[in-house]
Amino acid sequence: MIITLVVLGLIVLTTIWIYNSLIRLRNNAREGWSGIDVQLKRRADLVPNLVTTVKGYANHEQQLLEDITKLRSESIAGQSVPDQAKTAAELGRSLKRLMVVAEAYPELKADKNFLKLQEQLSEIENTLQKSRRYYNGTVRELNIKIESFPSNLIASIFSFEKFDFFALTDDSDRMVPEINLS
Repeated sequence: MIITLVVLGLIVLTTIWIYNSLIRLRNNAREGWSGIDVQLKRRADLVPNLVTTVKGYANHEQQLLEDITKLRSESIAGQSVPDQAKTAAELGRSLKRLMVVAEAYPELKADKNFLKLQEQLSEIENTLQKSRRYYNGTVRELNIKIESFPSNLIASIFSFEKFDFFALTDDSDRMVPEINLS
């Protein structure tokens, strides 16, 4: 009788410990996503200022500016992690193209407003990269716990689901850039 109670007690304590660790990992993943979301919002808030500044110098780049504005709107809308990753990557590529366009306009490159916006964008991109790494690390730990025995039993009983990684969606982002020094 005592052995049975001890075994049941151990099972209950183990279940509680596993459940609490799953909750902790899920909350860490949500916190990680929140960090990404905040940085994406900061970047999206910067876009209208960039577009307005560039518009004054590069009127014939209207299509690029419209694309950036459209992607900004999409990035603000609530989406799943894979969709948000895709939109964020597209917006990032468009902003890089915008910076390349800016190189063709010496007056724009010298504009203090533009330089400040460019610096802010660079800072946001660095913070966004850190946020993505944190999020993906917490998602990895949560997904391992959900798939591993015996925690997978507790996870299935309490309907814990795996999270999606914030991953690159375009194979061109994985390519090594070609450098020509000639």
